[in-house]
Amino acid sequence: AAPVRNPLSALCKVRFDPSLRARADEALFGEKNAGMGVEDAVEEERSREVALALLEAALEPPDEDEEGGPEEVRKEDQMSLSVGIVGAPNAGKSSLTNTAVGSKVAAVSRKTNTTTHEILGVLTKGKTQICFFDTPGLMLGHHGFPHRDVTVRVESAWNSVNLYDLLIVMFDVNRHLKMPDSRVIKLIKRLGAEVNPNQKRILCMNKVDLVDDKKDLLKVAKEFEDLPGFERYFMVSGLKGKGVKDLVQYLMDQAVRRPWDEEPATMTEEVMKTISLEVVREKMLDHIHQEIPYVIEHRLMDWKELKDGSLRVEQHFIAPKQSQRQILVGKNGSKIGRIGIEANEELRSIFKRDVHLMLQVRVAKKRSS
Repeated sequence: AAPVRNPLSALCKVRFDPSLRARADEALFGEKNAGMGVEDAVEEERSREVALALLEAALEPPDEDEEGGPEEVRKEDQMSLSVGIVGAPNAGKSSLTNTAVGSKVAAVSRKTNTTTHEILGVLTKGKTQICFFDTPGLMLGHHGFPHRDVTVRVESAWNSVNLYDLLIVMFDVNRHLKMPDSRVIKLIKRLGAEVNPNQKRILCMNKVDLVDDKKDLLKVAKEFEDLPGFERYFMVSGLKGKGVKDLVQYLMDQAVRRPWDEEPATMTEEVMKTISLEVVREKMLDHIHQEIPYVIEHRLMDWKELKDGSLRVEQHFIAPKQSQRQILVGKNGSKIGRIGIEANEELRSIFKRDVHLMLQVRVAKKRSS
C-alpha cells in the first residue's frame, strides 16, 4: 500500500511570530470544584489499582538522555506521528515538549500564555519520528483580553485540534488540587467528549512533582478516569522528566507507516535562531512583570558564526513607549543586563559553544499620520 501522506508536512517548520503578547490570565484558577464520589467498593478497588499504576509510573526517576544519532532508515520503513499538545494556560505544555524532544524549543516561564506561536519539536528514534506541535494556551473564562491578536490565536488553537494524529490534553494537577477551576474541567470534558475516529486522545496530568501528598493523585485519577474520549491517562512532570519515558514510548507505539517530515539531523541554524529568541524571551518574562512583556516586540537582528566557532547573536526589543523601555532596561541597565547574562549562559549550555549575545532596547518609531 502507498504510504499515507501527512497533511501537516507544510506546517512542520519552526516559526517565530513577533506579534503582540497576551496578558497573563492569572485569575484562571479561582473557583472550587466538587469531586466525584465512589459508586461502590468494587469500582473503588479497580480505580485504586489503575491509579496506583499511574502513580508508580509518575514517580520513577527522570529519564537519562540517550547518546548517539539515529541510523539511516529507508523511506518505505519510516514511521511517523504528529502530536498536538493542548491545555489551559501554564499547564506545562512547553516543558513537556522540551523534555520529550531533548532541546529547548519553546519558552518556559512562570507567566501564563507564554507560547505565542506554534513551535515544532522533533523526536527521532530508530525508524520512528514524532512531530510535536505545542499550541498556544487556550484562554478560558470571561476576563477579557488586553490585545486584539489574542482572540485570533485562541481560535487558531481550537481549529488546529483536529489536525494531529494524536492529541495530548494536559492540565496542572497541583493547581487542580489546591485551587480547582470548573472552567478547566469544562475544557477537559469538551476535548474528551468530541469523537474523532482518525485521532486518539490522551489525558496528561502534569506537575506531579509539585504535589506534596502523593496520595492526592489517586483522588484526581478517580475523578477523571471515566471521562469519554480519552484512550489513556498519564501522570508526568514535564519539567523534571518523571513519567515522560512511558508517555514517549506510548507515542512511539502509535506511529503510522509514513515518511518522516524532518531530516533527523542535529540542530539546524534556523532551529538555533528560534531557540535563541525563545531563551531570551523566557528570561525577559522572568524579570519583567505585569503587561510589559506582552507589548514588546522581539527581533533577531544578526546571527553570525565567527572563525573560532563561537556565535555572535544580536537581538532587539522594541517598546511602544519610552516608559516601557526604561522598565525593561532597569536602573543603569541592571534588568536587561541580568536578562542577557542568564540567557547567554543557557545558550552556551544548549549550543555547546561560546555565545556573544548582544541585546538592545529601543522605542518604536511613531507612524506618520
